Amino acid sequence: MEKHLLGRFLLGLCSILLIVYCIQSAPVSKYVEEVKETSGLPHHKGLDETIRIKKKIKEGAEKQNRPPINARIDPVWKAIPGYNGRIVDEEKTLRKTLQQAQGDSILWVYREVKPTVNLENLGAVPIYRGNPHKPAAALMVNVAWGTEYLPSMLNILKREGIKATFFLDGSWLKKHPNEAKAIKAQGHEIGNHAFSHPMMSRLSAERIRQEILQTEHLMQQILQLKSRWFAPPAGDYNQQVVTLAHQNKMHTVLWTVDTVDWKKSSSPEWMIQRVNKQLGNGSLLLTHPTDRTVKALPEMIRIGKRKGIKWGTISEVLSSKRIDPFEYRD
Repeated sequence: MEKHLLGRFLLGLCSILLIVYCIQSAPVSKYVEEVKETSGLPHHKGLDETIRIKKKIKEGAEKQNRPPINARIDPVWKAIPGYNGRIVDEEKTLRKTLQQAQGDSILWVYREVKPTVNLENLGAVPIYRGNPHKPAAALMVNVAWGTEYLPSMLNILKREGIKATFFLDGSWLKKHPNEAKAIKAQGHEIGNHAFSHPMMSRLSAERIRQEILQTEHLMQQILQLKSRWFAPPAGDYNQQVVTLAHQNKMHTVLWTVDTVDWKKSSSPEWMIQRVNKQLGNGSLLLTHPTDRTVKALPEMIRIGKRKGIKWGTISEVLSSKRIDPFEYRD
C-alpha cells in the first residue's frame, strides 16, 4: 500500500514538473518555430540551444547595461548635458542572435533610457561643452567676416562628410544672404551671433534684446529658420545676456577648445597641435573663416576621428542621445 501511494506521489510530482516545464518552454518553442519559418533558422538551433542562448543573454545583460547620466551644473564648465543610458532588449537580442547564419556570439540590441534631468531643466546657464562620456565633438564657425574663405571651408566639410554649426552675425547676414543660404543648403546648423558684434555684457537689457532679435528676424526672413543657440561675440557675456537669450528660447553657447585662429600669429601647425592636445569627448571647437583655418581644418577634423570622436552639430553633440565611437580608417 505504501509503495502504491509513493508511486502515485512520484507520478503526480513528475506531472507537475512536466506542466511547469511546458509552460516555461512553450513560448520559447513557439518562438523558435516562428523564427525558423521567417528566417530559415538552422535546425541545430532548436529548443535546447535557444534556452541556452536566452540564459546567456540574461546573465550578460547586467554587464551590458549603462545607467543614464543626468544633466548638471559644473562649477567650471557650467551646464553639462545629460547622456542616455542603455538596457538590453532581451527579446530582440535573442531574435537577432538566433537569426545569424553562423556562430553563436550574442548580438546585443539595446533600448536607450533618458536621464531624469536634462539640459532644458537647468534653466538659464551657459554651455561650454557636451557630456564627457559622449564620443562626439562639434565644430563652431563664428561668421562676422572672412567671407572669402567660406567656400573653401564648406568644400572641406563636404569632403569630410561633416556638418558644423555656423553662428552668423546679423550685419554680415544682411550683406551676404546668398552665402548664408549656401551654408544652409549644405545641411549645416545655423545659430545666432548677435547683430553688430558688440561686447554683450556692456549693453543694456533692451540693447541685448535688439542685438539678438534683429539677427533672429533676419534669419527667419532670409533662411526661414529659428535659432536654438546663441554665441555671444568674443565670448563676452554676463547673466543678463544668458537670461535674455533663454527668454527667447536660446541657450548661450561658448567653447571648450579655442583655435585662436583670429590671430594672424596663430599658424596652422600651432592650431593643429593645440587641437590635438585639447580635443576630447564633448568638445566644442571654436573657429572662424580665415586662411589659417582653411589650411588646418582637414587635419583638425582627422584628429577628432583618430580619437574615436564623431563630429556633429551643436544640437547633436549637446543632445543626450547615445552614439558609438567613430571607427577611424586611414
